Amino acid sequence: MKKNVVLVIGGGGRESTLVHKYSHSPQVSKILSIPGNDLMQINSRVPVKIYPQIKTTDIEQILKVCKKKNVDLVDVAIDAAVEAGVADEVEKLGIMAVGPSKLAGQIEWDKAYARDFMKKYKIPQPKFEIFNSQSKGKAYIKKQKEGKWFIKANGLVDGKGALSANNKKHALERISEMSRFGKMGETFLIEEWLEGEEFSTFIISDGKTYQIVGSAQDHKRMYTGDLGENTGGMGCSAPPLLVTPQLLKLVDKTIIKKTLDGLKKEGRPFKGVLYLGGIVVAGKPFVIEFNARWGDPEAEVIIPGIQNDLFEIGKAISLEKLSSLKIKTDNKYRIAVAFALRPDPTEGREFFGIDKARKVTGVTIYNSRVQKKGKKYFSQAGRQLFIVAEGRNVIEAREKVYQAASFIFIEGNNHIFRTDIGWRDVNRVNK
Repeated sequence: MKKNVVLVIGGGGRESTLVHKYSHSPQVSKILSIPGNDLMQINSRVPVKIYPQIKTTDIEQILKVCKKKNVDLVDVAIDAAVEAGVADEVEKLGIMAVGPSKLAGQIEWDKAYARDFMKKYKIPQPKFEIFNSQSKGKAYIKKQKEGKWFIKANGLVDGKGALSANNKKHALERISEMSRFGKMGETFLIEEWLEGEEFSTFIISDGKTYQIVGSAQDHKRMYTGDLGENTGGMGCSAPPLLVTPQLLKLVDKTIIKKTLDGLKKEGRPFKGVLYLGGIVVAGKPFVIEFNARWGDPEAEVIIPGIQNDLFEIGKAISLEKLSSLKIKTDNKYRIAVAFALRPDPTEGREFFGIDKARKVTGVTIYNSRVQKKGKKYFSQAGRQLFIVAEGRNVIEAREKVYQAASFIFIEGNNHIFRTDIGWRDVNRVNK
């Protein structure tokens, strides 16, 4: 059996999970990651080499690494690399790529394009308007009845470009805040605020056929009780009890199939992982957003449950042979809890308890921003790591994840984490 070299583009918790899963493949002998992170090796069964000096959008350097290290497959796991067209350039070298073309990936990196696309193909979504000037956006809000909206930067801003507005005055302030996103906020959307319960569903597609892999429920707000601003995700649970077989069938019929067929019709066949961020309103699913890769932290609770060889899946996607595989998943429930630094703390604080937490049965820790120096761990910025626990159900998974979390703290008590991840399913179970 040929031993292959895999390159994962990205360096957070999602990419740590991918490295872990690829390392289980008997066909993989080595994994590279650009830029990678210090703790990727702790879960991997094969050697891992990282390139912290290379940006995920530096195509020239990425291609140099591919040639020098005889890379066989590149997993384009991060949004900025999708927008840069990394998959397109890698495939020109004859290397297999897991990730959509720049054109297909526009469904994530250009929110205005995505909304217009969904409107064209009659895919359920919130009412929206697109603006290229703040004055026009404010004039629109002033004409509206009192209400609630989301103001969204058009481009990629690390999952922080969707700002909630609770009334007209707040909406006007949020429109002014688009300036802080620079060029990415020059075009922005004003969207109807839909009241319902959110979910994420993940689809693997080779441009011809597709399979639904699983669903999860992200917890985006910073603090316990769904308080504070939206973040990149403070935790996740899967599979959410909200997503019943009946709902998933409806999601497939009204959203997924229409989306992938539409992209194909537009000459943008989607090859890779499609992330549907949805919301259920009165029993009907609507699209909040699409991403063109695994979510983070959703990847941490879905990828570990995939029973197939991940390299085989990647190869099937790249070679358009997904129909020859049947994606299988286990029946375990998983919860991921993000540890983050408090807003505006000093970086470089020492982490304690990571090794002790890893010893809890059924727990895996995926690094996002923790640095390792010798046998010690130190904080950087933002979300530091994800504690992931598996169990027979949400109750068991939560018990394990918070047992592990109790061992971890940052020097000066400068960490935050939510203590209620999976709360909706806990309430459902306890009814």
